[in-house]
Amino acid sequence: MLDVCPLSDLPPGESVRVVADPPIAVFHTESGEVFAIDDTCSHQDASLADGWLEGCEVECPLHASRFDLRTGAVDAPPAKLPVRTHTVVIDDGMIRVELSTEKPNLPPDVRARLAQG
Repeated sequence: MLDVCPLSDLPPGESVRVVADPPIAVFHTESGEVFAIDDTCSHQDASLADGWLEGCEVECPLHASRFDLRTGAVDAPPAKLPVRTHTVVIDDGMIRVELSTEKPNLPPDVRARLAQG
């Protein structure tokens, strides 16, 4: 489990980018739910934590594809692939994330950069 932050440090309607490999984004919705997804849009290298949160969806700040925080599903191009979701546990007021073991759907520019590394 990855310790993120105390729930009290992440107000409803806000998100935080967490350093992981690849990075993840944790969202606290206005209704009080907490979700974690891969932070990188599956279309291009953009941080979803910098996107616009509405209900249980986040809009990519680069090209406006929207991702469902519950499933990772994408609504429309230019993104075509979903992002991974991660299990969130609130334990004694601390947000903890269990990272998915599935392969991430990283955008081509990020995959190419990682292949060179």
